[in-house]
Amino acid sequence: MNANIQKLFTNAQKETRSIIGLMSGTSLDGLDVAFCKISNSGENTAVELVEFETISYSSEFKDQIRKVFTKKEIIFQDLVLLNEIIGTVHGEMVLECLKKWNITTDEVDAIASHGQTVFHAPKNLHQLEGFPNATLQIGDGDHIAVKTGIITISDFRQKHVAAGGEGAPLAVYGDYFLFGQKDENRIMLNIGGISNFTFLPANRNPSQIIVTDTGTGNTLIDNFVKIYFPDKTYDQDAEIAKKGTVNQALLQSLKSDDFFKNKFPKSTGQELFSVEYVENALNKSNNKHISVEDLLATLTRFTAETIAEAVEINMANSNQDLKEITIYASGGGVHNPLLMQWLTELLPCKFRNINDLGFSGDAKEAVLFAILANETLAGGDSQFDLKNGIPSVCMGKISLPR
Repeated sequence: MNANIQKLFTNAQKETRSIIGLMSGTSLDGLDVAFCKISNSGENTAVELVEFETISYSSEFKDQIRKVFTKKEIIFQDLVLLNEIIGTVHGEMVLECLKKWNITTDEVDAIASHGQTVFHAPKNLHQLEGFPNATLQIGDGDHIAVKTGIITISDFRQKHVAAGGEGAPLAVYGDYFLFGQKDENRIMLNIGGISNFTFLPANRNPSQIIVTDTGTGNTLIDNFVKIYFPDKTYDQDAEIAKKGTVNQALLQSLKSDDFFKNKFPKSTGQELFSVEYVENALNKSNNKHISVEDLLATLTRFTAETIAEAVEINMANSNQDLKEITIYASGGGVHNPLLMQWLTELLPCKFRNINDLGFSGDAKEAVLFAILANETLAGGDSQFDLKNGIPSVCMGKISLPR
């Protein structure tokens, strides 16, 4: 037997597996690296987050990624080169973390790499007859495996698409395994660049789980902060938005896109929610000369209302009483006090931070990909419902280091 296959077989049978989860989101801030100890699988999954680090990308590296990020037309060579470069850089970042944590590569059973999303194209966005849902993440897993010497599992979203899903959101699997709780209806709300949530019914019936994107999260707010304030990357503590007033005409224009009329579940990305999206809404609502304070207030309200409306519609369709649901929020949006204030005013649910469950909100996405890799190695028996956009599949391609 090939030594790599033997090691894979041995690791899959361990009582506890050491897996590093890697996540780089659409914000392009950097790479989240989570070193986890994971036991069992499926509903019996138990995770210990041993170490966590976010390594920031350099400005030059971000600029390289932006050459291909969410663009319909690119220089193809840039995409090909970045696929290799990102894999190598992520491998180097893993080695940097292991050195800092005093952990050897032999102590790691697998790396779970999400890669860098560069284009997300579900049918509801591309609307091309005869073409399927599609998504693309780059950062080649073979390069990570060779650079680190560690078995690497990557490219998780392709199996989801192949089995009938849209390739997103994928958080549902880890959310269900880790956070499903009898006697409490839970919504695990993630407000990243794009917002999404997983509804976990108190009966823990996987066929009743709901997972969907709701629309933009922080991405539009952050993009316009960077445009008006080049030295800032986000509206810290909503200091700018708090000084503004919501422009109702602009808000309604922002909410008029067909995406919000499409049936749930659905997924989206910055391919739709871009600077151009807002500029079009400004033109349609005759608000080209709006103040930056009013613009950011309106964009923040846009995120809040579209999240709230998505929750209301889905829970009504499921005959769920909003007052009997607890929302556990994570992602960068939880640090925006104005956004969270508006959400708590719009929804009668109980609101808590995911940290209240003894789990780091900042590390959540990287940990969830480590859980997906654990399922690839040792799980795969859980049954979900494709009608709800959740195929019952093991995801990820395996790259061997030698």
